[in-house]
Amino acid sequence: MSVSEMWAPAVAREPKIVSAALRDLAAAFGNRLVTSQAVREQHGHTTTWIPNQPPDAVVFPQSTADVQQVVGICLKHNMPIIPFGTGTSLEGHVNAPQGGVSIDFRDMNRVLAVHAEDLDCVIEPGITRKQINEHLRDQGLFFPIDPGADASLGGMAATRASGTNAVRYGTMKDNVLSMKVVLANGEVMTTARRAKKSSSGYDLTRLMIGSEGTLGIITELTLKLYGIPEAISAGVCPFPSVEAACNATILTIQSGIPVARIELLDALQVKASNAYSKLTLPETPLLLMEFHGSESGVAEQAERFGEIAKDLGGGPFEWATKAEERTRLWQARHDAYWAQRGLRPGSQPLATDVCVPISRLAECVTESQADADEAGLLAPIVGHVGDGNFHIGLLIDVNDAGELKKAESFLERLAERALRMEGTCTGEHGVGQGKIKYLNAEHGPVTLAVMRSIKQALDPHNIMNPGKMLPAG
Repeated sequence: MSVSEMWAPAVAREPKIVSAALRDLAAAFGNRLVTSQAVREQHGHTTTWIPNQPPDAVVFPQSTADVQQVVGICLKHNMPIIPFGTGTSLEGHVNAPQGGVSIDFRDMNRVLAVHAEDLDCVIEPGITRKQINEHLRDQGLFFPIDPGADASLGGMAATRASGTNAVRYGTMKDNVLSMKVVLANGEVMTTARRAKKSSSGYDLTRLMIGSEGTLGIITELTLKLYGIPEAISAGVCPFPSVEAACNATILTIQSGIPVARIELLDALQVKASNAYSKLTLPETPLLLMEFHGSESGVAEQAERFGEIAKDLGGGPFEWATKAEERTRLWQARHDAYWAQRGLRPGSQPLATDVCVPISRLAECVTESQADADEAGLLAPIVGHVGDGNFHIGLLIDVNDAGELKKAESFLERLAERALRMEGTCTGEHGVGQGKIKYLNAEHGPVTLAVMRSIKQALDPHNIMNPGKMLPAG
């Protein structure tokens, strides 16, 4: 089976239905409806090996009312709707396997309110994580979830994103207080109030977080904020093996050291990052660390970590004391995907992730490394190891059928390994199209039946991002 056949369109829309829907959308939105091939392909999947499946059109709303109007027209014509933030997701979330309309939130990128005294803000979904933090900086506040890419906050909520700060600040599910969501019938639902906690009713906020646009379309978010720490210190600590680095992570977390970031790079990834980001890091497994707090608290945390690392053969622990040094270090970590490409020019990175209980982390990483080596696959590893989540970037020739088959077999073994260790097939990339086939093994038929019943209740005509997340029943 070819790669294109693996995600073939499930339904071919009748041309007359598509034409009628586009006429209605053009009448409502004028030049904010775009049907050019280039723009449509930009709104299909572009960041990994899953084939590009463009929508029939792209519309650029400017308000919740606009989104309601799009949904009303699409419901009338039974046209799929695919929300689009910045297109940085890795599992085909923005593809249109059944055609339909992509809703691009580029123009809905305003900060609607900042309640500094309550440590929260209200935003539109198109604003990106860098934009919101630039807006907040003068007030001494920041939003901590950092998936690396400058993703939109709506997309981050829809995919339940995480990132380098999750070990201290949690994921999107921990940092969204409320959302405004346009449902498949065109009505607007507000999931909660602005209070930090509530025991009232079902937790619809967390139902929508991670639903990948399959239950509704997020048009407004209320986010938790945090004060910018008094002191931030970062450092690099090499280790003799990936296992030693993982064990240092486990002991750091178990010792209660409030580390803000703790990132693993294996030796292959360090080599790639040195070349791409012009660094001189030791080409051995290492941890990138960051501590937040008071000057004295940060110094104490670093000292305690250094003792743990030394006991496991790690070190020396070198600090990046200047802000620009820290920025360069973390930018290199965020550029890991692009750095990986340089290890094998002409290859296509296949980025995947799994997450396991932290006590099984070292075992899972080392088994996965050995598996990749045995299969003859080039597979650098990076990871948000403080919460048991790591990423593998397979560098493959997508035109080589044999290599594709080896890669797919490796992915299946990786997912099975994570599940065997009581983990998940995806810690933060989401399901989209790419990981649908692992859902039954992870959740079982009863849980999937409950998910399908929720989908059927909220989206009976299956127009909300069809072909994503849920395997066929």
